[in-house]
Formats: sequence, structure tokens, C-alpha cells
Amino acid sequence: MHKRSISCVDLFCGAGGLTYGLVKSGIKVTVGIDLDPSCRYPFEANNPDAKFIENDIKNFTSKDINCLFDKRSIKLLAGCAPCQPFSTYSHRYDNKRDGKWELLNQFTRLVKKVSPELVTMENVPALVNNEVFHKFVRILKRHKYHVWYDVVDCSKYGVPQSRKRTVLLASKLGPVRMINPTRRKPKTVRETIEKLDPIIAGETNSKDKLHVASSLSDINLKRIRASNPGGTWHDWPKHLRAKCHQKNTGRTFISVYGRMSWDAVGPTVTTQCYGYGNGRFGHPEQDRAISLREAAMLQSFPKTYKFVGKGKLVEFVSIGRLIGNAVPVKLGEAIGKSLIRHISEYT
Repeated sequence: MHKRSISCVDLFCGAGGLTYGLVKSGIKVTVGIDLDPSCRYPFEANNPDAKFIENDIKNFTSKDINCLFDKRSIKLLAGCAPCQPFSTYSHRYDNKRDGKWELLNQFTRLVKKVSPELVTMENVPALVNNEVFHKFVRILKRHKYHVWYDVVDCSKYGVPQSRKRTVLLASKLGPVRMINPTRRKPKTVRETIEKLDPIIAGETNSKDKLHVASSLSDINLKRIRASNPGGTWHDWPKHLRAKCHQKNTGRTFISVYGRMSWDAVGPTVTTQCYGYGNGRFGHPEQDRAISLREAAMLQSFPKTYKFVGKGKLVEFVSIGRLIGNAVPVKLGEAIGKSLIRHISEYT
């Protein structure tokens, strides 16, 4: 039987992490859609065969989306909607922010109307505990989709980081599931960033302007010098400890102001990964926080991935947000390989 190709429209495409991974797996992504204009350059610069559309998906009809797929290909609609009604620090759901689920509701609307053969979604692990997600699954099943989902350990698929994400795959062709883990041993921080040129806090590498580290205050420079790889602020002399660490409420946040360990996976990369005090984002050896390039590589972006155009300034907040919110490339590649294997069984 002739094997058909997959054509994908990537909603909420961000900087293009999922698209780049899908393309590496052999899936053609025709269009990425995102409301954030800062996504345009990295998406287009690294995914030249895909078009970027800056718009809100609530403005799209099924006809608008359908015309974006390649004709005669199997349609894949990807919708990694940013869902942030969960507080990372309090570990609880904030019911007052239900409006944030509107993005998932809009994705559900398009799935029902477009009726693609394949659907995928990546999101926060806590999503599987929420009724909003289970309603989405029930709707998929009512529309004749076979549904698989699980909380996936990204390090098992080549992402050098402690990152767990909910991944959903759905198909009208037949039962579908993720491929088995691609690595027996996780990729370490050493394997990922050790070969980059050393820089100091506040410095930009002359060959790669994304390899830039944020500045450190005098007190934080003393703190990182007193920090051990994999250790905590408990290793510091008492006079270096922050006031919040002296309180009972602060004693559980042991990973802030921490150094990474060379021979372990990195911490979960967040939108504030460039700040030494925002997590275990201290370089294992150099007295600084990780650079934006190092953060991107821990998200499994290649070293050559472009985030900023020529002549443009690197803004930590903007680029940090793009990197932290991205679907890790290697996870996207594993999702793509799973879907390619799936269609080989049913077409």
C-alpha cells in the first residue's frame, strides 16, 4: 500500500521547537501560527519551508486552516497551547484564571471543524489532572479519534533536562502511541554545553551573541563561588544566605541559587532560566548563570539555531520566554517519528 506523507499546521508555534523536531522526523510543516511577533524571526529563519502567520487562532475558520495543508497529504493539527493557570511554585490550580483555557477551547473548536486525521498536543504535566483536559479527550473520542496520552519524561528522548510534559496523540486511522524511549542513558549537561567557549557574567561571546550571560551582583558572585555543583544554598556561609532562606517558608526552595552538575541532566528550563537566582541555573564550573545559548541547547535546540536577526539586540526577557516556552526539539522529533510509524501501519 502506498505510504502517504503528513502535512502539519503548527498552532501556537512559538520559536519553532516542535516544527523543527517534526521536520527532522520527516513531517512537512507548512505553516506555524502564533500571536507573538517575536516568534517570526526564529520560526522562519530555522524553518525556511514553513510560513509564519502572526494571528490569533480564534480568528481562523476551518476553511482558513484546511487551505494551509498540502493537498492529498494526511493532515496533522498540532496545538501546544500555552496553558498557565497552574502556579509552578504553589503547585495548585487557580480556578480564577479559567480564561487561560480559552486557548485549549479554541484548539478544540478547530479540531472538530477541520477534522484532521492526526492531532498532537504537548502541555504541562498537571493538565492530565484537570477536567478541562478530560473533556478535550472525550470530545476527540466522540469525533472518532483513537487517543493516547501520558506524562512523558523528556530526558528519555534525548532532551538533556529534567522535564516532564503531557503529550497527546490522536488518530482517526487507528490506535496510536509514542515510540519507546530513544536513549538508554539521559544526555548530560557535560555532553550538551561543555564545548562552548567560557565566558564571564555579563559577557557576550564574540562568535555567538546568544552565548551571553546575565550580570551578577557582588553578593550573587560570592554566592555562586560558594556553590557546589548539585548542591544548595545550605553550602554557603550563613552571611551569604538570603533573608527568605532563614524563614521556614523558604527552606523548601533548595534548588534556587544552585549550580548544575556536569554529569547529570539539567534542571527544567523555564522562561527565567538566564537568572542565577531563579533555579538551579548556575553553570557547573564558571561563576555565572547559564547563557541563553546554553539554555536553548538544554532545550535540545541545535547550537546553530537562530533567535535574533543581524543587527538586533539580544533581550534576555524576550529570548528567555521563547526558549523556556518552547517544545524541546528532541521531543518534537519523537512525536513526529511516532506519527510516521503510525501511518506506516495504517496507510
